[in-house]
Amino acid sequence: MASNAKHLATAPKKAAPNGTATSGGSGISLAGVIIGIIGCVIITASSVYTALKMGALPWPTIFTSITALVLLRAFGHNSLNEANVTQIIMSAGSMVAGGLAFTIPGIWMLGQADQVSWVEMLLVALSGTLLGLVCTALIRRRLVEESNLEYPIGVAAAQTLRASQAGGATGVKLFGSMALAGAWAAARDVLGVIPAMLLTLPIPGVSFGLYNSPMMLSVGFLVGGAAVAFWFGGAVLANLGIIWGGTTLGLYDVATAQGIVSSLGMGLMMGSGLGVVLRDIIPSIPRYFSRKGEKGGGLRLLDVGGLALLVAAASLLVSFGLGLSPVASAVIVALSFVTTIMSAQSVGQTGIDPMEIFGLIVLLAVAALGESSQIKLFYVAGIIAVACGLGGDVMSDFKTGQLIGTNPREMWIGQAIGALLGTGVSVAVMVALVSAYGTGAFGPGQQFVAAQASVVATMVSGIPSVPAFAAGLVAGIVLYCLRLPSMMIGLGVYLPFYMSLSAPIGALVKVVYDFIAKHGKGSEGELSHDDTGIVVASGLLGGESIVGVIIALMTVATGLMG
Repeated sequence: MASNAKHLATAPKKAAPNGTATSGGSGISLAGVIIGIIGCVIITASSVYTALKMGALPWPTIFTSITALVLLRAFGHNSLNEANVTQIIMSAGSMVAGGLAFTIPGIWMLGQADQVSWVEMLLVALSGTLLGLVCTALIRRRLVEESNLEYPIGVAAAQTLRASQAGGATGVKLFGSMALAGAWAAARDVLGVIPAMLLTLPIPGVSFGLYNSPMMLSVGFLVGGAAVAFWFGGAVLANLGIIWGGTTLGLYDVATAQGIVSSLGMGLMMGSGLGVVLRDIIPSIPRYFSRKGEKGGGLRLLDVGGLALLVAAASLLVSFGLGLSPVASAVIVALSFVTTIMSAQSVGQTGIDPMEIFGLIVLLAVAALGESSQIKLFYVAGIIAVACGLGGDVMSDFKTGQLIGTNPREMWIGQAIGALLGTGVSVAVMVALVSAYGTGAFGPGQQFVAAQASVVATMVSGIPSVPAFAAGLVAGIVLYCLRLPSMMIGLGVYLPFYMSLSAPIGALVKVVYDFIAKHGKGSEGELSHDDTGIVVASGLLGGESIVGVIIALMTVATGLMG
């Protein structure tokens, strides 16, 4: 996978005929900013509704990439870099929306809605956005340019944009597979003619089955190899070992087993993030503050000063606006950096960002310092979830930019525009939904299930199993320092078992595909077998992503009209 990404990044840029996108030129334009702002409002609003209604939030990179390119071409703009920056503006607010929707509604579920207003929600979103922007600037170079993380969604977006340039067979393979996956997702989620789950088994406490998802298969194909094996190994350990095995032997009940698993998973992911800091980040600090950046991507002294001001502003908002202590504020700022690294690593390896879990981790750390107010603990979770969503998921967009040669500084500016706008839009939509349906409409079995926020609400009293969390924390650090993917193991432990069962099938398909490709023959001038596999897998991933966003837009429209 890394070799394919390198091939894309170093592919020669072709001269563009009329109507064909090019890789050169500036990424920021007035038309791109206007298109990005309009798209940001729509995508962010739909993301709030989707996160609350469906308990899921597909990152809309593929959808916004195509939309940005098509709309820019209507104005005579053909630069892939411009399309990349425009789609970042369009999609950045989506993760701000997710961070709020995955945490704050838990306050309403606990019957304390009268203690939080739109002002506090805005301060939470703004604090998380500022920290997310700072973390993006600090970790982008290390985790995008210097690491071997796959960022499957970012690679898929780059393939989508390049297909418009390559045309011919590449475009047919990409858009054909996108159409197939989109039709499959529509038949599953809209028409209901195919099931969402296959081969389910009634195992108490274990969501055993195969998720009927082209996207999950594609993630397994694009990630492949040892990473998926460790992911699956963690899932087997947690679900078939701790939950099923432990309960069968009568060691504990299902609820206790699930508490051990969730605590162990959080510990492993937290330990992996700390391992990144100890092994990778601290030794690389001098490079973060290099005066000379590659492709405009380095941090200058002026940049450092600006980022310090953003951190100071976030700290003031947390301390004076939300009423948290200076010590708690310092912990939030410090751990936002650690958890954003964890988020970016998770997205880079799987395309998945369990942002609410990172929020829970910091929430528990602040609670351990003596903060007893449940409302303020929800604020902590919301700040971190927004920062992790914004600083983690957006790395896929920066990976796209790296592959097509977009200036990182311009991408960051686009991220800032979309994120700050998304902050206001997210809060406005949440307030509108509460006003329209009431706080009783949120929670398990209600109109807006808000699954992630429900988890936060049940966890706000503390870690279910402190020993399991501590064991996971130590194991995560040790495994990462031994260069084993502890984050992948932690994801396997935490994620539903059906997701961990589906991705390995894609990895197995890649093994078979690579074997066949190795013995096949390719003709000069065509895509290599490796590239063909990536193009098709990217299309399958993108097709389901696009349909997911379209369904979300339709749901918003029908929900508001209803």
